[in-house]
Amino acid sequence: MYLLSGQETERIRFMGCDAKTQYHDWLPFFQDPATSRYWEPPISHPEKSCSEWFKKQAWRVSHKQGGMNALYEKTTDRLLGYAGLLVQEIDGNTELEVAYSLLPSSWGQGFATEAAQACMQWAKQQAQVPYVVSIISLTNLPSQKVAERNGMRAWKKTIYKNNPVYIYKSQPTNA
Repeated sequence: MYLLSGQETERIRFMGCDAKTQYHDWLPFFQDPATSRYWEPPISHPEKSCSEWFKKQAWRVSHKQGGMNALYEKTTDRLLGYAGLLVQEIDGNTELEVAYSLLPSSWGQGFATEAAQACMQWAKQQAQVPYVVSIISLTNLPSQKVAERNGMRAWKKTIYKNNPVYIYKSQPTNA
């Protein structure tokens, strides 16, 4: 449910999450302080955080709460990061989130925008939801720009997992 494994964009191949084959390539995300500068609490144990992240993704899939997809660059087959559709509780409402996290080596190259766009299109066409949201830290300007490039707008401010965030929302469709 809400998984894009097997989907492709011009530059990205979406694959399933697999801790056994992807852990070591994803671990640098948790080791680089730049990746958690917008979110509290900061990462203090990268190896443990990476393992827990993969466990959370497996839980999401087994409980039909969506899931993250590994993003591989088609020309090099290197892991870029993860993106996907996640069922989230926000202020007491169930929402479908377009989520994306990329390795710092993949930042600034349009991969997040491309992956998020694919997730939004899939949600509209396959899941037939009227809109999607993204949960973005008030200070995470790069992720806010990704959402805006994909036609999303800041909808409201709230606290999510003890962090002040904007909830970005796509324009409603006639699904």
